[in-house]
Amino acid sequence: MPYCELSSNGIKIFYRRYGHGSTKVLLIIGLAGTHESWGPQIKGLTGTLEPNDEETAAPMVSAEAVGGGLGEEGRGENGIEVCCFDNRGVGRSSVPIKKSEYTTTIMAEDALALLDHLGWKKAHVFGHSMGAMIACKLAAIAPDRICSLALLNVTGGGFECFPKIDFQVLSLAFRFLRAKTPEERASVDLETHYSKDYLDEHVGSCTRRDVLYQKYVKAISSNGMQPTYGFEGQVNACWTHNMTSKELDTIRCSGFLVSVIHGRFDIIAQIDHARRLADKLHPAARMVELHGGHLVSHERPDEVNLALIELIKASESKLKPEEWSHIPERQSGWLVSGTQMPLTNRDKDGANSLLILCKVLGKLQLNFLYFFGTLVMGCEHISNTLRIKPIRVAASDS
Repeated sequence: MPYCELSSNGIKIFYRRYGHGSTKVLLIIGLAGTHESWGPQIKGLTGTLEPNDEETAAPMVSAEAVGGGLGEEGRGENGIEVCCFDNRGVGRSSVPIKKSEYTTTIMAEDALALLDHLGWKKAHVFGHSMGAMIACKLAAIAPDRICSLALLNVTGGGFECFPKIDFQVLSLAFRFLRAKTPEERASVDLETHYSKDYLDEHVGSCTRRDVLYQKYVKAISSNGMQPTYGFEGQVNACWTHNMTSKELDTIRCSGFLVSVIHGRFDIIAQIDHARRLADKLHPAARMVELHGGHLVSHERPDEVNLALIELIKASESKLKPEEWSHIPERQSGWLVSGTQMPLTNRDKDGANSLLILCKVLGKLQLNFLYFFGTLVMGCEHISNTLRIKPIRVAASDS
């Protein structure tokens, strides 16, 4: 099995490579996900789901071919090689016990060590959710190793990781805390990963919810639940994540292009946070909004793959950041936002007031969620403490 062993602490990072070609792509998955979660993008970029170490003759798919659809005629010499991996704390990678061993900076250093291990001088780096936070840190730490940056369903970490408070989210939070079986966990995961419209679509005689539910239960049952240390550590990485102004300046001014791709109906990572990040990275960043939920890479794979291929093509053609970000709205289901009009003094005052209000509301929301979570766990503890065990009665001789 392919592992990258970190010389400093002995931690092993499990990875897979797919496809062949001079264009290198590193995929970084999010919280509790494994490398397999990138399936639709691996297939879309390379034309195969067969890992290089297990295949006999791997097909090569050019970026031009992927942009126009896959097929035998799309295979060429200048193809795409993809590497994806399990972050520390999940899958086949090592699971450190201490929370302090999980930060987006440390995990970005894991990704950088993997690039060194592979012998890749530069790569297009695409991250999803927590993986996008890690990708941001990697781009800030080693901007010279980045060809382009794609941030899918990203937030700025901290309180931005918390969803908008409504009845649906409270119900999901309660069910998530109480989920003990693959069936219970699968039910919650579906509602947090996908939009309701998508889950309610019919595929033959069943809904997508029914089909995906069976797949999720099977996957969770076969792979097992994520280790507690790993889950709590990765949550800590999300909670402590923060991009400084200097780091954002580094990304914005390093010359590579950025795509911020987000599902409009994401209940985990609110789209407003992604829009603000795209604004901070202007003019290097393009905001792409799609009809989907948190796992928009699965819900709208063709559109996501097209956006990624466009990013690769634009980077290889040396497109200027100003030309990249200033793109008009186009294509059904797409909303691409680019440059903004300069703010007047009055607009700036209003924007500052709105920002302060958002921060206050965010902190109130965080406190409420903390209180809610504590209440649920407290009630469960009391219930377990007061539970009366049945008394065993000896059988009568008569």
